[in-house]
Amino acid sequence: MADFIHIRIFSTRLNKVFRSHHFGWIPGFLVIVLAMNICSLEARQSGQEARVDALFEPLDSETTPGCAVSVMQGGEILYKNGYGMANLEYGIEITPETIFHVASVSKQFTAMAVQLLVNKGEVSWDDDIRKYLPEVPDYGHTITLRQLAHHVSGVRDQWSLLMQAGWRWESDVVTQKDVLDITSRQKALNFEPGTRHLYSNTGYTLLGVVVERVSGQSLREFTTEHIFEPLGMENTHFQDDHRRIVQNRAWAYEPHREGEYGLRNSVPVFDVVGASSLFTTVEDIAAWDRNMYSGEVGGTDGIEQLHQPYEMNSGESTTYALGIIRGEHRGLETYGHGGADAGYRSQYLRIPDHEFGVSVFCNDPRVSPNALARRVADIYLGEHTEATRSRSSRNQGSDSDGRLSPDEMQNLEGIYVAQPGDRTMKVSFENNRLKLDVGPGVPLVPLGNDLYTVGRSDMQMEIKPGDKTGSGNAELRFTNRNDPDIYTRYDAWSPDEEDLKEFTGIYHSTELGTDYKFNIENGRLRFHHRKLESRTLTPVFPDAFHLQGRILTFTRDDRGNVDGFRVSDSRVWGVEFEKTE
Repeated sequence: MADFIHIRIFSTRLNKVFRSHHFGWIPGFLVIVLAMNICSLEARQSGQEARVDALFEPLDSETTPGCAVSVMQGGEILYKNGYGMANLEYGIEITPETIFHVASVSKQFTAMAVQLLVNKGEVSWDDDIRKYLPEVPDYGHTITLRQLAHHVSGVRDQWSLLMQAGWRWESDVVTQKDVLDITSRQKALNFEPGTRHLYSNTGYTLLGVVVERVSGQSLREFTTEHIFEPLGMENTHFQDDHRRIVQNRAWAYEPHREGEYGLRNSVPVFDVVGASSLFTTVEDIAAWDRNMYSGEVGGTDGIEQLHQPYEMNSGESTTYALGIIRGEHRGLETYGHGGADAGYRSQYLRIPDHEFGVSVFCNDPRVSPNALARRVADIYLGEHTEATRSRSSRNQGSDSDGRLSPDEMQNLEGIYVAQPGDRTMKVSFENNRLKLDVGPGVPLVPLGNDLYTVGRSDMQMEIKPGDKTGSGNAELRFTNRNDPDIYTRYDAWSPDEEDLKEFTGIYHSTELGTDYKFNIENGRLRFHHRKLESRTLTPVFPDAFHLQGRILTFTRDDRGNVDGFRVSDSRVWGVEFEKTE
């Protein structure tokens, strides 16, 4: 009865509208049909909004940080809301107008700034970076602006370098000058430009400096004048001074056992822009989303350029375009980018075939905006997505020949190492199953013929057992990931105190401008630094140790004496230290 009344009300309103526009009387049945369609649409939208609210309901508390969300169609906002608190100290709630630090979502705006200069003929994507930044060392290879933007340059990542050098996250203020200084010290690239894809924030910081030097404006001034103001993004800017007061900004937090509400503050304090530091709202992102279809800023050709992948030397194309990642969700093509800095997490996701977009900005690192954005997309576009294949059937092992016995699988246990970068994978054997030791551990589901599925993902790896004797020559490689290298197995290494003595001493790196010291305490090798916390090293494979997400691989001279080491992590490979004492 309530629905019928609602339809009758709408039919009356519609008739009034038609009469006021001199259409005369409309047949009653047509008005009722139109009204029913409108009521159905409103009911559907109301149901979708309620489901979005239910999705974010666990975050909607007066004692927790949370998220803001906007749902967009063709750049117009279908729904927006805020959940949780923007500031726990003052009890300020998150709203769609709350300003967030969106971390690496910033990159597409830096890419557009460069594209605007390209449109004017002032730079080319194929220019050598040293044309504008002679501080960048000459590595014997040309590094283009395009390679920097696609993360195929081989340039080492600024944050990894700075942390290796002793800079403390959220404690030390990092400036653009600091990034240029440590970049200028590097003696090598991770790899030859154009041969691999490896994410590097340094590239976008350098692109931001290019914009500044060519335009004569700061990146903040340039983007405000040429991007944000023309699009009406009134609450968006690059924050190039961490001391600047920004009204209505969200503070960020991280879990802490002894903190109020089990939290403590977690806010970046760097003054580095280009790779990060965009401040914006889920409302303002709608204007940017609309520009993706209109090309008001950058032109349609410029927008298309932002979405083009990079063809590497091998002929393989990257999924990373210019600050935008190409992907798919349940059979639908997606373009998007996420971000993570300190306690901030963000995601801006687009599904172009439906001109549909979702932005989710959060101030709690325990939240996954990417997962939330995709679940919101399912609420609105579920009928257009392909049914997800059953994970259980996808990950069931086939009846193929070539399965290994439990004893043979146990012989595959160990540390697998690939070069360059001393990259390691640990495979263990537990309960008659192999497991990849990432986080709590991911099972390797056998498919036969040395192939395994990694957990419930679509990722597959091949582990060849060699002579199956456990002698160290087993090999691992990924079959459907952009990683062409072979990982070779090493046996476990357990040095005693006498073995560890040759690694003690002081080591210096000119690339980082810092010293590391090692000594033995309670039979273990310990790391010391003037700013960083002392830690115990864990032996990994001969002459190599694990140190808080990094691998330290010691080197030897012609007489077999330890003379230095190289340090690597996921984004920086082979920074050199020499033994000085």
